[in-house]
Amino acid sequence: MGDLDALAGSLLDPRGILDWISLVLILIGALLCLTAAIGLVRFRDVPSRLHAATKPQVLGLILICLAIALSLRSWPVVAFLVPIVLIQLATAPLSAHMVGRQAYRNGTIDRASLLVDELAESSETPPAAGG
Repeated sequence: MGDLDALAGSLLDPRGILDWISLVLILIGALLCLTAAIGLVRFRDVPSRLHAATKPQVLGLILICLAIALSLRSWPVVAFLVPIVLIQLATAPLSAHMVGRQAYRNGTIDRASLLVDELAESSETPPAAGG
């Protein structure tokens, strides 16, 4: 009975509510990161794997950083987490773009499955690259 009273007390306390919210955010973020890892291993082609490696992973990281900020309630921690999120938001699409472009050049992507082939004209090696 004492545990239920402690649980009810922690739910009514604003700090307890923030702790519960941070716990839920960490769990959701961890599940998103886990699904990204599973998708990275299980999906069959490069575009699907890139989707799994970028969107759920970035959202999971953002949720985990938000949970850490809520849990620790410290401005220096927030100042440390903001660049992490911004760098992740900047590098994930860039790296996915580079991997996708390289997969297109290698012929790893099934070109027949593309609805729009924006790289069809630029697939030739530029003369400056020795081609």
